Amino acid sequence: MTHSVSEEQSGAVQKGRVPISVLDLAPVIAGGTPADAFRRSLDLARHAEAWGYRRYWLAEHHGMPGVASSATSLVIGHIAAGTKTIRVGSGGIMLPNHAPLAIAEQFGTLESLHPGRIDLGLGRAPGSDHAATRALRRGLGSDGHDFPELLSELRGYLDPSLGTAMPGVRAVPGEGLQIPIWLLGSSGFSAQLAGQLGLPFAFASHFAPDYVLQALELYRSSFRPSAALDAPYAMVGVNIVAAATQEEAQRLATSQQQQFLNIIRGRPGLLNAPVASMDEVWTPQEKMIVERQLRFSVVGDAAVVRSRLAELQELTGANEWIVAGQIYDHEARLASYRIVAEALGQAAVESGAL
Repeated sequence: MTHSVSEEQSGAVQKGRVPISVLDLAPVIAGGTPADAFRRSLDLARHAEAWGYRRYWLAEHHGMPGVASSATSLVIGHIAAGTKTIRVGSGGIMLPNHAPLAIAEQFGTLESLHPGRIDLGLGRAPGSDHAATRALRRGLGSDGHDFPELLSELRGYLDPSLGTAMPGVRAVPGEGLQIPIWLLGSSGFSAQLAGQLGLPFAFASHFAPDYVLQALELYRSSFRPSAALDAPYAMVGVNIVAAATQEEAQRLATSQQQQFLNIIRGRPGLLNAPVASMDEVWTPQEKMIVERQLRFSVVGDAAVVRSRLAELQELTGANEWIVAGQIYDHEARLASYRIVAEALGQAAVESGAL
């Protein structure tokens, strides 16, 4: 493919402004349903589009009661059909769970329905527990170690000139379409692979902050220019819970803290309502683990968001932020994303990146 990510995105970076995007897990709240989650996701996407967010990405997870985006391609179609200009994509599709041909066809269909608006972000993790992974990968024979081969096959279906597709097989729709491919990761493996292939890279620092700097350095040092990019382009995930006051933001953030606490306890569940104090919920050791895992987070008012993101920008050199916000109340979630956009001065809109 010859689609250039760098050409359409360079303006924001050159002017010192960093585009912002949304990462949505389609959260299912306590007392709610997946149908509620999908309606709220579409509402957030429409607001994000109006507020100048560049992308709206959905993540593949399985067997998690609090995450409704398991059939990621279908939800992408739902969001893209209900919006007009914002790019919609996967953050990401866990490629070893799928046949590469199926993903080429699915995203070829999405791109055909919504030309120029679809992103294909790919990861190699299962996005599930061991039982769900076995159920998903039955007969596929993949444990993630063959991710580079799966990726090569997928790219070959979209761009036959690469010669890496399965012989005699064509992706219809998909073949010849200009669908930007991103590699996603929480360690150095995908960072190095993205660099070697000259693809844009997104790091999941919103839940794996320990390796973000090493991964970004590895990506940039191993980068080779390609038809997709002439220079490295790194998107960095960050949790943001914003509110009118610091105290309210901290209260709202307890929903996300409870969610991660349940995950480390091995009991993933619905997204719970905020609590007055987490000290009655977790042990000191659990608090340390959760806070370490969530330390790449911004919790506060507009001033805190602005100053903390400036610090993180200095630290990471991110070309783009992708913002996760696990907030129980939908109106509070909307307000958080609006505050982020306003705190950054509607950066994506002003830069002309959209």
